[in-house]
Amino acid sequence: MSRARLVPELSCSSLQKSLEFYVDLIGFSVLYDRPEDGFAYLDFEGAELMLDQTTEAMDEERTWWTGPPEKPYGRGINLQIECSDIDGVLSRLKGAGWPLFRPIEDQWYRVHGLETGNRQFLVQDPDGYLLRLFSDLGERPVS
Repeated sequence: MSRARLVPELSCSSLQKSLEFYVDLIGFSVLYDRPEDGFAYLDFEGAELMLDQTTEAMDEERTWWTGPPEKPYGRGINLQIECSDIDGVLSRLKGAGWPLFRPIEDQWYRVHGLETGNRQFLVQDPDGYLLRLFSDLGERPVS
């Protein structure tokens, strides 16, 4: 089984709530899980991540927290995830009444002598992790 070379593992306060968000709303699938450990390994069009449910008591041998867990988790990081059906994801989020952190926009970024375009939006998961979902708009010359 070949896996991605970089796979973030996100601590979550409720594996069930996180799975409802990632699977039902975003569109990830569960590749495998260990419910007894509060763990799931997910895939979305080749983007992979792991979810690990935390406990209130910090078990020094089990946890990898470097300090006390405080929400929102993942402050200062956003996970960019390419998405082939960004409108479908937006529709599911809207139907669930899930708020966006930043609305849909077209954004162009300079990469060497070109600009590469993203149609993108930002949304927080149940624990505050920030996801930037995007679809590719192609390239254009730097203006």
